[in-house]
Amino acid sequence: MLVRDAMSTVVLTIGPTHTLRQAARLMSARRVGAAVVHDPDGCGLGILTERDILNSIGSGQDPDRETASAHTTTDVVFAHPAWTLEEAADAMTHGGFRHLIVLDGDGPVGVVSVRDIIRCWTPARRRTAVTAG
Repeated sequence: MLVRDAMSTVVLTIGPTHTLRQAARLMSARRVGAAVVHDPDGCGLGILTERDILNSIGSGQDPDRETASAHTTTDVVFAHPAWTLEEAADAMTHGGFRHLIVLDGDGPVGVVSVRDIIRCWTPARRRTAVTAG
């Protein structure tokens, strides 16, 4: 199976001046765990994840003052839609991250997450409801 088969094509793109609260609201509304941060005057594309927001708030920073640019990962490994899921999982494992921006040509066409890969690798007949304990 390929990245194009697993990726989410809902790509939330935000700017570097979005506050973490604004980013969190947009991520929640779109039900995504990461936002692509586009900074045409800076590093280009980066990624802001729910974990980045959680770490900031957990360390006492104000989500209304902290901007996406201060918490964006800019050393990003990009996936290609034709990669296998094994290649994507390997990149995630070696890089220590849970999301990959998928590029095809000049721009992002999707985001693939660990959850997307697991969903594809789990046969439908073995899926069970997860309950909080």
